[in-house]
Amino acid sequence: MTTVFKALSDDTRRQILKLLADGDMTAKEISENFTISKPAISKHLDILKEARLVTGERTGMSVTYSLNASVLQTTLGAFLEFFDTNKSTGKEGNENETI
Repeated sequence: MTTVFKALSDDTRRQILKLLADGDMTAKEISENFTISKPAISKHLDILKEARLVTGERTGMSVTYSLNASVLQTTLGAFLEFFDTNKSTGKEGNENETI
């Protein structure tokens, strides 16, 4: 979970995920949406791959990246369980209850 949140902590990486949510893209296509260098984009993609938020498939000289939304959904679901007071306390009470 920590690796995913580290990957999501950077705005550029979140923008890359947003681009990939619209469909698969090559590294070149991704880099055309940013003013930073291609090696910097490559580093961001490596971090996203390490967190398993994206997958890369080499086709000839280029790599096509895809969003792996299931990892994001699983991680966010696990994170939200930290705040599910009914599970952590075993109570099924009224959320408007006075403490």
